[in-house]
Amino acid sequence: MGMSLKVRTLLLMRKTTIKELAEKVGTTGSNLGNKLRRDNFTEKELLQIAEALNCDYRAGFKLRETGEEV
Repeated sequence: MGMSLKVRTLLLMRKTTIKELAEKVGTTGSNLGNKLRRDNFTEKELLQIAEALNCDYRAGFKLRETGEEV
């Protein structure tokens, strides 16, 4: 599973839009959408996304309250 699919899965689980996530990480919805299409994230960006979605990043995501990994 690529990072884009993992981020999109987390967005669904958190009932959050790309635009809402983009605002939380300090970018635009179109920029984040482009990164999702290209599956092109830096580790720093993935750490920011994890924090914004209340997850731990370890080359994947783990929901803090349930321990479920995505």
